[in-house]
Amino acid sequence: MSHRENARVYNCPVQILVSAGEASGDMYGAQLMEALRRGAELRSAGRTNASAPTQALPLKFFGAGGERMLAAGCEIVVDAKDLAVVGITEIVSHLPKILGLYRKLIRAADEKQPTVAVVIDSPAFNWRVARQMRKRGIPVVYYVCPQFWAWRQGRVKLLRKYVDKALVIFPFEENFYRDRGVDATFVGHPLSDLPPPAITRDAYAAENGLDAAKLWITLMPGSRRKEVRMNLPTILDAADRLEKDRLEKDRLGGGYEFLLPVARTLDASFFQGLMERRQAASLRGKIHLVSEALPALFHSRAGIVASGTATVEAALMGTPFVMVYRVSPLTYALGKPRVKVPYFAMVNLIAEKEVVPELVQQKFTAENVVAEMNKIIPDGEPRTRMMEGLAAVNKKLKKPDQDGRCPADRAAKVIQQLIDSRT
Repeated sequence: MSHRENARVYNCPVQILVSAGEASGDMYGAQLMEALRRGAELRSAGRTNASAPTQALPLKFFGAGGERMLAAGCEIVVDAKDLAVVGITEIVSHLPKILGLYRKLIRAADEKQPTVAVVIDSPAFNWRVARQMRKRGIPVVYYVCPQFWAWRQGRVKLLRKYVDKALVIFPFEENFYRDRGVDATFVGHPLSDLPPPAITRDAYAAENGLDAAKLWITLMPGSRRKEVRMNLPTILDAADRLEKDRLEKDRLGGGYEFLLPVARTLDASFFQGLMERRQAASLRGKIHLVSEALPALFHSRAGIVASGTATVEAALMGTPFVMVYRVSPLTYALGKPRVKVPYFAMVNLIAEKEVVPELVQQKFTAENVVAEMNKIIPDGEPRTRMMEGLAAVNKKLKKPDQDGRCPADRAAKVIQQLIDSRT
């Protein structure tokens, strides 16, 4: 009896390896797992395009991820918190640890024999995972592909060599990868179909000890320890200046409330320690650590946001923001010559023009942040223009679909086809 027949006869679960290395990947992985289960239920009930109901094999997930994937039913072999590094020099210094975690995951894969492997972003870790799965004859899907169109374009050959299917989340990526021989499909951004947060501003204020009468500013310094250490001090300096300026203009109780979402790959105690050392007296009691980024952004007047997925989140929430970023001087010196795109901020790349200001490395100063924030906080033409630009980006991130499927459902459909070919 073949492996496929044996699985069907004994209703053996389909093991799926999912490897995600940071907060956004953990979110996408959880969405994908739920979509795969949802699709299996619909097939069993005969509510798909299939001519008759199909008994779907049970699905089991294991791999690298965080709290969201754990809550979605994934057996976490490697904690995403342990993979949260950034930058060329930073990755090099963490290589022994990363290699140890990688070997642990591969041992689990050898034990569980997954039917398919899904790797999500985090190329420093996931290239090794993809290579080992390919050696073992296990199909590999890369969901949220590395941004090789931005730098190191020659590495696209790794996609061709180790990956069976690339599922891309930005509209321009499909043609880029297909032109280079990669089987790529644009499925839409995983966040693009999320509804606005249901919680009201007053309820959110009560939940987090905020003053609903004040303007809120969201601060997002990154989801990895190294980038937070590089970005947060200057962000706090800028917040201090903004607060002092507003108090001077409104002596009758003005001022801001600052919201700092804690990425799931980090701990609140880490932020508290940094703020105790760097926080200005004027900000005491003004910065509130919150658990979720989307409601913070949705209810904020503006944001100071580190480059990365958070900039897309801000765009989807329609929140004007200033993009900031800093890496070590050596990482920047090594990486800058390889950059092949005109913008750092994802929203600007998608819009093909500068929608939000980019303050990177030497330009990332408290003075520059404050100057840009003072353009977009008050009502006026700069704020209106940015919000219109963000709305246009939001529209581009959605893939038209007559069936009304979300990006995770589209990705799950492709992965299910690979599973069906092997079970």
